[in-house]
Amino acid sequence: MLRVFEESEDILKIWNELTPIQRNEWICWTTIVKKQETREKHIQRMIEELKEGVKQPCCWPGCPHRHPERKTYFNFKNLNEE
Repeated sequence: MLRVFEESEDILKIWNELTPIQRNEWICWTTIVKKQETREKHIQRMIEELKEGVKQPCCWPGCPHRHPERKTYFNFKNLNEE
């Protein structure tokens, strides 16, 4: 994502106008995927949607770290069992 901001002042300006939660949603949505190919698609979609005025990614359950009940996104390990 850093590359995107270095290459486009317009996107950086839009990004800086987002709230911290909106930026966090885009970061999570982009980085939570496993494959680099999918990550690149998410980054490209983020660029397009930010240009269109979309403030946060559509149609996903949200950042899992803000919703611990969504355990499928985490590899929980009980540290007391070690």
